[in-house]
Amino acid sequence: MTINDAHCHFFSSQFFSTLARQRGTVQVATEICRELQWDDPGAAEALADRWIAELDKNSVNRAAIIASVAGDEASVAEAVAHHPTRLVGFFMLDPSAADATLRMQRAIDELRLRAVCLFPAMHHVPLSDDRVTQIVEFAAARPGVAVFVHCGMLSVGVRAKLGLRSRFDMRLGNPLEVARLALAFPDVPFIIPHFGAGMFREALMALDACRNIHLDTSSSNGWTKYLPGLTLDAVFESALAIGGASRLLFGTDSSFFPRGWQKGIYDTQQRIVERLTISAADKELIFGGNFERLFPAAG
Repeated sequence: MTINDAHCHFFSSQFFSTLARQRGTVQVATEICRELQWDDPGAAEALADRWIAELDKNSVNRAAIIASVAGDEASVAEAVAHHPTRLVGFFMLDPSAADATLRMQRAIDELRLRAVCLFPAMHHVPLSDDRVTQIVEFAAARPGVAVFVHCGMLSVGVRAKLGLRSRFDMRLGNPLEVARLALAFPDVPFIIPHFGAGMFREALMALDACRNIHLDTSSSNGWTKYLPGLTLDAVFESALAIGGASRLLFGTDSSFFPRGWQKGIYDTQQRIVERLTISAADKELIFGGNFERLFPAAG
């Protein structure tokens, strides 16, 4: 079965330098990584090579890599340009930034990235804001560009490890607001990661209402603790019953080295899907086919 991972974070040197600035220090990536006991990512091309080696080791065909701080589009673009048939570029955009529109245009038109990632709880910009609508309008004018929206519980482990405060406003990450945008822009693919990260009911409602909304399965999905008695098996079963296999995207939420690609996430989710009474074709859609449809490989 072809495996494509729809959710990996590209923790570049720029990513760590940005965290250092937010911390109020002048540390370089090497120093931050030493403190975290993680590997220094080095240059973007070198990190891309390491990702490809990791994908090869685990028989993963292609992966989406996410620029995981706003303003780091260039690192991901360099990695994708180095391995265009294996990597697909996503980037985080802060709609409140004065240059957000210009960054969006450059990321899509010049750097050829394929999805814009919105984190309303992080950037304190409601999905109903006109600035968000402008971003989605831009995506709608460029067929093949997806909009990724983080909803529900938001925690960033590396920030906590570095003692960075995270003033996230989780009231702003409601999948029903994604549904409003998806209905207004029916040709734009929307991706809600982690099954809505705690807002599972709302994510299912959005999935049911909008044919262009997809859920990604990434991370350990520890948010199930907020819904006592809910199992990940039941999450998959409900999502499949409402949206069908064509709107689930397998992902791991892999990020740093030396941990690398999280095979345990794949193993758990693969076992769950095997236990469900779905066809081999539907399993192929979840673990690889839907990704290929949304992000066909460069010619």
